[in-house]
Formats: sequence, C-alpha cells, structure tokens
Amino acid sequence: MMIEKERLQTKINEMITYFPWYRDYLSSMEPDDLLRLPLITREILEKHYYHQDFNPAWKIYQTSGTSSRKRKKIVYSKEDDQEYLDKKVHIYARFLQDKPIRTAMSDMGTGHAANTAMEVFKSVGLICEDIPYHLPVQDHVKLLKQFRPDCLYTMPSILESVLSATDHPEQFGIQKVILVGEVASAQWQNKVASRLRIDRKEIMDTYGSIEIGTIAYYSHEHGCYLFVEGLVPEGIRAEELGLDEDLLREDERILALTSFSRKTFPAVRFVTYDVVRGFKPIHVAGKMVPSFKSLVKRVGTEWKHGEKISFYDIEEAAFRYLDKATIWIQVDHNKLLVWIDSPYITDFIRKQIQVDIQDQIPEIGIMIRNGILDEIQVNVVTDPKQFQTDRVKKKVIHHKQWERH
Repeated sequence: MMIEKERLQTKINEMITYFPWYRDYLSSMEPDDLLRLPLITREILEKHYYHQDFNPAWKIYQTSGTSSRKRKKIVYSKEDDQEYLDKKVHIYARFLQDKPIRTAMSDMGTGHAANTAMEVFKSVGLICEDIPYHLPVQDHVKLLKQFRPDCLYTMPSILESVLSATDHPEQFGIQKVILVGEVASAQWQNKVASRLRIDRKEIMDTYGSIEIGTIAYYSHEHGCYLFVEGLVPEGIRAEELGLDEDLLREDERILALTSFSRKTFPAVRFVTYDVVRGFKPIHVAGKMVPSFKSLVKRVGTEWKHGEKISFYDIEEAAFRYLDKATIWIQVDHNKLLVWIDSPYITDFIRKQIQVDIQDQIPEIGIMIRNGILDEIQVNVVTDPKQFQTDRVKKKVIHHKQWERH
C-alpha cells in the first residue's frame, strides 16, 4: 500500500502527539510502510483510549460497554467535527441535487449522527426538523405526515418500525432517503422504495462509525460503496486478528481504516470489525477509488441496535441472575437474539434479563418501549446441539461461557 513517506511520517508524529502510548507499539524500523504498522484493535483501545481523561473542550460520545464494565468514550475536537460535517455536506448535496429538495427530517435516535444532522442539512440549504428518539412510533408517523419532508434521514431499524406503523407511508411525501447506522440489504431497500412509491436510486445508504465518521456511501452509478476521500481502507483476514478463518467467506474481509483527517481518535489501521464483501479498487472519474459491494455483518463482541451494544452489556445483565451460563448471540436482519443455556434459568429470569439487557443502554430501552426498535429477544436453549451444527455455527457471532467466581 503505497503512501508518501512524508505523509505517513506526519500522521505517525500526530498520533504520538495525541496518544503517547502509540510509540510503545511501533517497532524500531523506519515507519515507511503502512502495512508494517500495528493494527489498532479493540484490546488496544480498551487499554489506552476508551476510558482515559480527555480534553474538556472536546465533545465526548458514549457507546456500548467494554470488559471493564464501563461505557466507551469517543471524542471529537472542533477540527474533527468540522471535517465530519464537511464530508457529509459534500456527499448529501451531490445526492440531492437532481431533485427540488427543500426540506429534510432527521429520525436518527441518538449519538453523533443524530446530534449533527440538523447542522448538516442546514449547511446543504434545507429546512430541517428532527424527531426526538423518545417519542412513541405513532408520533413519528404523525410528525412525518405533518412535515412531509422531501428527504428523510434515518436508520434502517427505525424506518422499518415507522413503515410497519402506517398503511400509507407514501403520504409522507418523501422523495429521497439517506440511511446510516445498520446493514440495509438491496432487497430490503427495494421493499422500502416500493412502499414509499419512489425509485430505489432515490435511497442512498451510507456507512460510518462513531470512531471515524462517514466511511463510505452507495453509488447507484457504480453499483457499489465508494470510500470517502482521506481514508485508506484495508481488507483484513480473520486469522490476522486471531479469529476463526471460517467466520468469513473467500470474498469477505474485515475492514481496517486509516484516516488522515481524524485527529482525536487513533485512526491508523483501526480495526472496525465490520465485514465487507467484494472489496476492491475501481475506476471513478479517471482515478482508482477503493470500493466494496456490500456490508455483511460485524464480528467480535459488539453489534448495532439503535445504539451500539456489546457482549459485555449482555453479560452484565445476565450475570445479575445466573451463576453459570453459556450465551450465544445471533443477528437476523438487524434483530438481536440472545440464546442462554443455564441450569438456573426460568421464564421469570429470562424476562428480567431481557428487560435489563435493553436498559443497559438507556436510549435503547426507551426506543424499544416506544416501538421504534424491535425488542432484543432472549431465548432459552433447550437443545445445545442446535448450536453445534455447521449450518447454525455460521450464524453464531459470539460464544462465551462464564461462571461466577
């Protein structure tokens, strides 16, 4: 991966300035090759980044829990925030330019994307309103009918709930949809377009993360996701991270990212744990641009359900009631299923665990109770062998056994 030596050295020096611990992970060699630098894994971030004290002038966002039982903290400086906004404004303005779009509505739950949505759309030149995440789904429908936005900015799981709560979503008057936050398959997008009475090309799926910001967007012209400028993506094999190689198909890779603009996050070979399919460079406007065909899933210990929720959040809730258990996690079309095998579990305990898991991240609990997100289903395993067949194994994202000490 050819990157100018001076540019790479500047980025490394910046990393050391912001994160002195990074020096300890560098080998003694001259750092002139990106691929010889260390991968920034979940373990490194938990040790050095997520729980440190940050500059009070920076914006702090909290997401899912870690092995330390604390929620992750991720920060943005004023410079990082401006870069984040500028990239979104550029991508969104280009997507909206072919229609007379005057208004936008954000229905995004919580987090960085939700907090900055109004500013982004106002910068594009639109009149914008947002729907508070704590309102019941019927109020989301009501506000959409009242405001009739030309463009809707939302997450797939929220849009699914809104569409299920009305018989005539075409009455919203939506002409364009911008998605972010979760996997949105082509088949699902086709169904959404049909219900809204718009063409599929009027839906733009974007891919981002709280750590990096906007990462890629779907180009209908090229039939794939294109990475934003300033990012250097890599496709990592599962075994390079000490994971089972059977987790991925031959054409799948775990994404690692280097950002030359993000400063208050250690974005040099940052492992996202997101799996992409069809990762390759393509010709766009006379130059080679990295791309991928589809975003498939996440591997590791964290998933997206409105907000990020981790295995540690689930474990924390289950451990309040059970002395011993084996837990499996499954994700099915953005629905989160928890399977528990324990000699101590009863139906009453199962229900308590389900409530507690949903409330580990308070924002998730509120959205579930208001019908904006699906419930996180907790199920009792009646036959552990069902998780030992090849067919089911490929669906299992995480498996862990623990006991009270």
